[in-house]
Amino acid sequence: MNLQQRDKLVNWHPYTQMKTAEDAVPIVKGKGVYLFDDKGKQYIDAVSSWWVTLHGHAHPYIAQKVSEQLHTLEQVIFAGFTHQPAIQLSENLLKLLPDNQEKVFYSDNGSTAVEVALKMCIQFAHNQGKKKTKILAFKDAYHGDTFGAMSVSGRSIWTKPFGDMLFDVTFIDTPTSENLQSLQSQISHIADEIACFIYEPLVQGAAGMLMHNPEDLSELMEFCKEQNILLIQDEVFTGFGRTGKLFAADYLTEKPDIMCFSKGLTGGTMPMGITTSSNKIFNAFLSEDKYKTLFHGHSFTANPLACTAALASMELLLNKETQDNIRLIDEKHKEFSQILSQHPKVENVRQTGTILAWDIKTEQGTSYFNMIGKFFYKEFLNKGIILRPLGNIMYLVPPYSITAEDLEYIYQTILEVLHTN
Repeated sequence: MNLQQRDKLVNWHPYTQMKTAEDAVPIVKGKGVYLFDDKGKQYIDAVSSWWVTLHGHAHPYIAQKVSEQLHTLEQVIFAGFTHQPAIQLSENLLKLLPDNQEKVFYSDNGSTAVEVALKMCIQFAHNQGKKKTKILAFKDAYHGDTFGAMSVSGRSIWTKPFGDMLFDVTFIDTPTSENLQSLQSQISHIADEIACFIYEPLVQGAAGMLMHNPEDLSELMEFCKEQNILLIQDEVFTGFGRTGKLFAADYLTEKPDIMCFSKGLTGGTMPMGITTSSNKIFNAFLSEDKYKTLFHGHSFTANPLACTAALASMELLLNKETQDNIRLIDEKHKEFSQILSQHPKVENVRQTGTILAWDIKTEQGTSYFNMIGKFFYKEFLNKGIILRPLGNIMYLVPPYSITAEDLEYIYQTILEVLHTN
């Protein structure tokens, strides 16, 4: 049996209707921006393997550092113990974040980073003898697939089977100059009950790469702070250069109380989640009363290998070469968006940093389940480009190591596919 046949016998793939899905493409090797299948075909990974691979695949520097760490310490319980990679990573990361971020809590993916943040906010009030249990979130939000993360994500066909089991959340529109006043009025009526506001800054990824302005978000954050509502900034997707700056926080005038990270954190090398907080949050858990402890943990909390990968990835991220290439991708996307916006089959072209998105015009309207996405996915795959449309919403999120030549090939292929279909 070949790899596809063996896979089909034993594996259940994410976001996949296994009854009707085509056989998965077996990938046997990665190098830089390229992936290679079992037949030797080369693909440009234009979506960074679900938005995680910052510096390309099998990066030799990250591999070297992880290998060295593997021969020193691969895992140790993080309750009662610590280690150099975790300490160093926390120190290095906090230096890059808003200066009110002062403590790091480790977990193992984006959903768990969000779960930790939500629990911190609810218990923050509880530890002070207050009951504030309402959560504020954006409509169409996506924060993960565990139950707490699902609850603060927009209600959809994805969450429908679990609808009665999710806790109530107050969903609001993303802020604009036109709706800010009405949003503030809506929030003020229940402010005393709201524990926190969780939001994806600037770009709502899974919702369809929906984008909003930093000025409007900053104003909404400022209002929430005035109402004593804690702010959770979910930078699982937007962190580590995706928006053109190191973090979406770098566009904002207000600082969150808590931040969530994953995806690009380790450069796509291995799973890791991080939740950072201000000392204001941390200090509410300091007590002689052991019941005020944050009772949360994971077996692989602060795994030394993942911490080492994250340290190496962060070092690469801060290199001048990487920063120059992020600017190059930003500029190239801007140039191509001007061309794309003139195309008769395209609408709603939008871009933030290394993220470029557009909608394919279709009679079925914009939808994750629009079948045109499957068609375009196959067309690009045949031409050696991995894109993963969200229905009729197309997007590019390339690794930072991509060349101008590969970007031009992708752009020209997009125009060619649009022209012939």
